[in-house]
Amino acid sequence: MASVEVPDLHDEKFHKSRSVVADEKDMDFSGKGDVETASEGSTAVLESERDIATHVISIDDDPSLSPWTFRAFFLGIGLSAFGGVLAEIYYFKPQTVLVSTMFLAIIAYVLGTFMELVIPSRGIFRYLNPGPFNKKENAFIVVMSSAAATSALATEVLAVQRLWYNTTPNAAASIFLLFSSQLLGYGIAGLMRGVLLYPSKMLYPGVLPLASMLDAFFTKGVDNTKKLRLFYIAFIVIFFWEILPEWMFPLLTGFSIFCLANPTSPDFTRVFGGSNGNEGLGLLSLCFDWQYISGGYNPFAIPLKAQFSNLLGYILCMVVFCAVYYKNIWNSLSLPFLSQELFYENGTLYNQTLILNDKLEVDPTLLAEQGLPFYSGTWVTQLLSTNLGMAATFTHILLWNFDDIRGVWAWVSIPSIKRMVSNFNWQFWRDEGKQEVSEDADIDPHYREMLKYRNAPNSWYFVVLIISIIISLVLIYKTNSTLPWWGFIIACLLATISILFFGTLYAITGLQFIIQPFVQMIGGFIHPGKPVANMFFVLYSYNSVTQAQLLLRDLKIAQYTKLPPRAAFTAQMIGTLFGCVLNYVLMNSIIDNQREILLSVEGTNIWSGQQPQQYNSQAIAWGGLAHELFASGKRYQWVSWAYVVGLFVPVPFWIVHRFWPRLRADYLYTPVICYYIGWLCVGINSSILSYFAIAWFSQWFLRTRYPRWFAKYNYILGAALDGGTQVMVFILSFAVQGASGNSHLFPQWWGANQNGNYDRCAVISSS
Repeated sequence: MASVEVPDLHDEKFHKSRSVVADEKDMDFSGKGDVETASEGSTAVLESERDIATHVISIDDDPSLSPWTFRAFFLGIGLSAFGGVLAEIYYFKPQTVLVSTMFLAIIAYVLGTFMELVIPSRGIFRYLNPGPFNKKENAFIVVMSSAAATSALATEVLAVQRLWYNTTPNAAASIFLLFSSQLLGYGIAGLMRGVLLYPSKMLYPGVLPLASMLDAFFTKGVDNTKKLRLFYIAFIVIFFWEILPEWMFPLLTGFSIFCLANPTSPDFTRVFGGSNGNEGLGLLSLCFDWQYISGGYNPFAIPLKAQFSNLLGYILCMVVFCAVYYKNIWNSLSLPFLSQELFYENGTLYNQTLILNDKLEVDPTLLAEQGLPFYSGTWVTQLLSTNLGMAATFTHILLWNFDDIRGVWAWVSIPSIKRMVSNFNWQFWRDEGKQEVSEDADIDPHYREMLKYRNAPNSWYFVVLIISIIISLVLIYKTNSTLPWWGFIIACLLATISILFFGTLYAITGLQFIIQPFVQMIGGFIHPGKPVANMFFVLYSYNSVTQAQLLLRDLKIAQYTKLPPRAAFTAQMIGTLFGCVLNYVLMNSIIDNQREILLSVEGTNIWSGQQPQQYNSQAIAWGGLAHELFASGKRYQWVSWAYVVGLFVPVPFWIVHRFWPRLRADYLYTPVICYYIGWLCVGINSSILSYFAIAWFSQWFLRTRYPRWFAKYNYILGAALDGGTQVMVFILSFAVQGASGNSHLFPQWWGANQNGNYDRCAVISSS
């Protein structure tokens, strides 16, 4: 897993190809002229992470540009409100869609340029408009608003309590629960920046379209004028196009020839359907809705090596899901094909409140009366494959990337600890954050440019971590979470280990693993019979990993745009805290207006409770019934055994590559393959074929056949499509899709089947 593309950093053939490329282009890794070389005359294929980072993104920096302006704070806070609201809307959608940083960056650029033009720049107004709107202001706004533009997992805990336990926690306790759980991961990740952020290998592919777009916005010259022209054309076209699949012509969300040919077959629905939530696997469906094609990962950005492993996992997912269901494994035929809920054996919804006592713990007598619940077979497969991928990640990183992460353990020596303590500034408010300029020739050129600025020192992140821990320890007792203090400590330690391994995988591949089942199983076995304790355990472990990855992603944006570290730290803190409040307010509003839909199994094409449903069912199954369902000899024992099996999965591939490197076993990310075997367990699945087709076109065809075009336009095109789509989706969410109350569906016609599935597959009863 050593490079973005086929080559391995330790492979002789790779180094030879890189030396040829360097000779041809006379690469200057000091950072001067890289973008011009790549865009104007280079026809060499970009192979390594360093090639991409220095030829797609400008390394030049102007230290005179300041992000500390009225515009930056005004727009940052405004877009934090905007992003926080939008993220919470997406949380209750049938497909997991993330608020795009491109979307926020585009709005920031438009509004910042507008303020530059309309606000006078003389006299007292010079404080409001100090000059041209600059790239660092734009980056500051993006970092602040993207920190807010995430649905905090604590709102998931609160939503479950409202929907299934009929309890509404105190508002003040709820807000502080959001604060502490969101910042805990920030503190841990901040202390790991030297390993997970600064090296060139930590590319963060998903950030590249944004960085390329900002370069185009703020760099003068004919080359960037052409980039902007492509950006504006693509942005406008996709903006108006999205009205069709999102509202007027939703058949375009999933166009299935098979379902149109046979609209009465439930089997066709399960295999070929996919335009509605939890409908089917979407095999060979064509999706023309960019919201779902690029909902999780932009296909223009993820490296081909990661995409290839993703594709293998997807193919295996189709085969395994069909085999599990039609072979009636785990009683699958009596249960819905795709669902995250718990069921009785006959397929009716399981009422978990009937097995809990007044302390919200599982009562053995009540459990005996109701019987053990069942999961749909495909969801069990998802749990098993996720655990398989989680375990494989640890072995894979240790085998292939040990040198990249060994720095984390460098401090575990008496001299290192003494040096760290002596250099640590306990008066953190006086910590100057001075950085030493490294003479290392292999240092990331973007990071080298950042060394001129005062750093946000480790002491700041350490203080954030300590405050979060103290608040969390108070809240777990004040909110009757049933999670003991030692359980919270274990959750923090588990988060720290996971951040190192899964943070490395995310930084290199751009793919983010949902490790929720992994930590839920551990929480379930150490806190048996306590589903609420399990939810809080997951909150402080799994959510901390997610937040750590988001913090590191945003700091990579700062590194690529040369936003000073202290400005990035300030933006992240403000955005995160403000976003928590907005998440809480909007969550309550949506639950009040859409409660019945959120409690239904399938939901609608607009609203779905699939995320709180799976969080609730997981808490009951793992937190309350881990020993009864997942222990050795029990019904779902292989879900737990998958952790053991997963540890050995990468080993054969590593051995094959060591002895037979020409077989290119290094081209396979075994954790990605394992994880994506359970990929299609939820949501709208009609976009998969379109996603891989575009990914192949971008990362193989354009990159290898038209490398000059790829370096200039690939990432800016991906940015434009994401930006235009999310602007229109936001407008439609409030205008016609019911984000603020009642929805207004487009009138019934052939292309808008409002009385069934949009792809006209047969509707399968959820009972």
